[in-house]
Amino acid sequence: MDIHLLVDNLTNPALLFFFLGIIAVQLKSDLEIPPNSSKFISLYLLFSIGFKGGQELAHSTIDGELIWSLLFGIFLALVVPFYSYFILRRKFSIENSGAIAAAYGSVSAVTFVTAVSFLEIENISFGGHMVAVMALMEAPSIIIGVLLMAMFTKKKPKNGELKKVVHHSFTNGSVLLILGSLIIGYLASEHQAQGIAPFTTDIFKGFLAVFLLDMGITSGKKLNDFLKKGWFALCFAIVIPVFNGIVVAYTSQFITSEIGNRFLFAILAASASYIAVPAAMRLAAPKANASLYLPMALAITFPFNITLGMPLYMYIVQNF
Repeated sequence: MDIHLLVDNLTNPALLFFFLGIIAVQLKSDLEIPPNSSKFISLYLLFSIGFKGGQELAHSTIDGELIWSLLFGIFLALVVPFYSYFILRRKFSIENSGAIAAAYGSVSAVTFVTAVSFLEIENISFGGHMVAVMALMEAPSIIIGVLLMAMFTKKKPKNGELKKVVHHSFTNGSVLLILGSLIIGYLASEHQAQGIAPFTTDIFKGFLAVFLLDMGITSGKKLNDFLKKGWFALCFAIVIPVFNGIVVAYTSQFITSEIGNRFLFAILAASASYIAVPAAMRLAAPKANASLYLPMALAITFPFNITLGMPLYMYIVQNF
């Protein structure tokens, strides 16, 4: 691994604010970001990355690579939860296995946003269509997780419940905002986009730093309770994302030759959802233990990916 790349990542101010949040919890500080402010910042980040992705997409040629990229993303979202479920069934119940599998098949928009910031720091370009890939990877894994639970549980879900979950998978706020912003960015002219550039671009990294501070505080609060749940969940939350990230970092070369796109594919495959999936699982699997799958994604996988994972996946992309 490139030590320079690792040091650059670990000294990124936004990442250091994440660590500050964790430290604040360990010191029992009263530091916190108000919930309403946190929600606004998360919406802003999704809006900004979607809009900028739409602008990039408007300057891209719609060709075979773009279509194959979208299909590859959907394929990952279908396959990852499938094999993850059977690994998880060795230790967990049907409901917990399905919920965790859905989380690890889906993606983390915040991890994606942090990865985009990482690429910008390294001056590596990427395609605007990767924002669309991320958005399309949210829903399929949730549906696969629900279907796996339905196949192996004795009590089958009602049609109405399945319809609600499928509807929520495609219309939850994060998916709708990122897709809507992508379309608006695509339709806006360069002159129109320039008019809101101070909001969409200039303050982006500052908001990302504050948001990661909030994520650090949230992760720190969940970390201690999670570590009491045993080694299997901890190992899964690190090993499976690393496996997914490395495999996709290598195989993505058959889809695209762009280093930035391959890196984003790897980070999407390695990430886990802690926003869309928990919301969907409240409807689909109320018996699933949220204090298990939420800390796995947020307190273990997310910190690993944004610290050691990104330099590792970039090393694979650049050398293989």
